[in-house]
Amino acid sequence: MHAITIPEPGGPEALVWAEVPDPVPAEGEVLVEVVASAVNRADLLQRQGFYDPPPGSSPYPGLECAGRIVALGPGASGWSVGDEVCALLVGGGYAEKVAVPVGQLLPKPEGMDLVTAAALPEVACTVWSNVFMLAHLRPGETLLVHGGASGIGTMAIQLAKAVGARVAVTAGSPEKLARCAELGADILIDYREQDFVEELRKATDGAGADVILDIVGAKYLERNVKALAVSGRLVIIGLQGGVKGELNLAALMAKRAAVLATTLRSRPPAEKAAVVAAVREHVWPLIAAGTVTPVVDRALPMTDAAEAHRAVEASSHVGKVLLLAP
Repeated sequence: MHAITIPEPGGPEALVWAEVPDPVPAEGEVLVEVVASAVNRADLLQRQGFYDPPPGSSPYPGLECAGRIVALGPGASGWSVGDEVCALLVGGGYAEKVAVPVGQLLPKPEGMDLVTAAALPEVACTVWSNVFMLAHLRPGETLLVHGGASGIGTMAIQLAKAVGARVAVTAGSPEKLARCAELGADILIDYREQDFVEELRKATDGAGADVILDIVGAKYLERNVKALAVSGRLVIIGLQGGVKGELNLAALMAKRAAVLATTLRSRPPAEKAAVVAAVREHVWPLIAAGTVTPVVDRALPMTDAAEAHRAVEASSHVGKVLLLAP
């Protein structure tokens, strides 16, 4: 088969479409023929040499895919050859085939094409596990999403609205904020022109956000704590703004607030399987009903992965950028 390889870390040009050995499904795995994958920020870090895949996993980038099962490994049950699926991956999605543990498989949503389904696994699992399983967002609460026009942001807006929460977003242009509003965002903040702490304070009568989903990290840490409501929960899932920040513990204690930080890729298979099962139970019915849908900005040939990475690095997209297998 062929896959996107990274012979040497570097810029987008470091991504090389090359012939590689076919993966062999291990115990409890299936082999999926990939129809499409999607670009995530973690893929960019891996390409640059900053985010190696866990030991023993595929060396190729790609944290999600959609396709058809073409073979079952030993002990793989509950699925059949020919099933159309999408999957949460540790890596290997930028390829023609990938081996997937059965616990990380999801059925293609009814009525959705396989290409679009490739935009779902990573964002659905990230948002549901962090905003709902970890931070326990409840109806009537306010969620602040940094990067509201991203793949994760566009999914978070829709899921939060589906459960009856109020949604505030930050984004870097009026056009991106308009897209967020179309998806249901209530409070729109241009982070280039406005102070999100002050804007959120005004929009919530001084209460702040009950849950903040943050992809920025250190740069926003102090202001995120200021933006939290009493008993608020700050969930950090990205480090685009740095890894080290100063935390005012007195401010945190005064609000009886919590700072939570997670990754998804490095979790043990059993934890990933639990997240995938929860997504299938809670998110898939919303997708089937048309209440929630993935936002796809563009789909490029997998051989043009470098161009897709450039688009994501430039933040010139809204939602997900997909890669189509040959």
